[in-house]
Amino acid sequence: MLNRTDMPLQGKVAMVTGASRRIGRAVALGLAQAGADLIVHARQSRDEVEAVAAEIRAMGRRAEVALGDVTVEKDVLAVFEVARAAFGGVDILINNAAIRGEKPLLDMTLQEWRATNAVILDGAFLCSREALRSMVERGGGTIINLGGVSAHVGAKKRAHVATGKAGLVGLTKSIALEFADRNIIANCVAPGKIGGKRSATSGASPDMGTGPILGREGEIAEAAFVILSLCMPEARFMTGQTVHVSGGMYMP
Repeated sequence: MLNRTDMPLQGKVAMVTGASRRIGRAVALGLAQAGADLIVHARQSRDEVEAVAAEIRAMGRRAEVALGDVTVEKDVLAVFEVARAAFGGVDILINNAAIRGEKPLLDMTLQEWRATNAVILDGAFLCSREALRSMVERGGGTIINLGGVSAHVGAKKRAHVATGKAGLVGLTKSIALEFADRNIIANCVAPGKIGGKRSATSGASPDMGTGPILGREGEIAEAAFVILSLCMPEARFMTGQTVHVSGGMYMP
């Protein structure tokens, strides 16, 4: 989290998808610490995401829980209706929802390929579209897409994940270009080899042929810090960029 005593995001409303654990949870708590009210989203982990919301309320911020599948349009519309009803819309969107299964490419089915890319890409598209409607009405906003270093270096048994994350780079640039004149910025953060407890479905850390040159895995707080920094008022001259938080695994 950002260690600052002021509240630069006071009066702002943020939505974090996949907010129940790991980076999503840390970012949601950091945004609240900076003064934002929150919509915390999960697909179905109600107990975990309710616990995150409780932590946010304990800071004196408002928090609403929204459950839904980001690949289903009616679910996404319902999630944003929660935001509209509670807060009148959103100013910040963190597209963090993803799945990270592993399968050798020759064994991968088209269904598995599509299911992974639906969460990463379709979810980011649907959530960004609805957030942008709100941001245009509110006079500006910030979108952060959570990419991954695998999009830039590849990953064994994760061709579907790497491809979806690479697509987020194009989405980010397109949003940045199309909405620059409406005071909306968009950036992508690409973490790599972030440690900490993983979900049962995320698998082990993927094989990308190399590791961080710093000789260790990153911490969740280190990735969250960069994401939070891009949400601050001082970061509004930065848009359309991909920022790597991978210990030097990728140095373009």
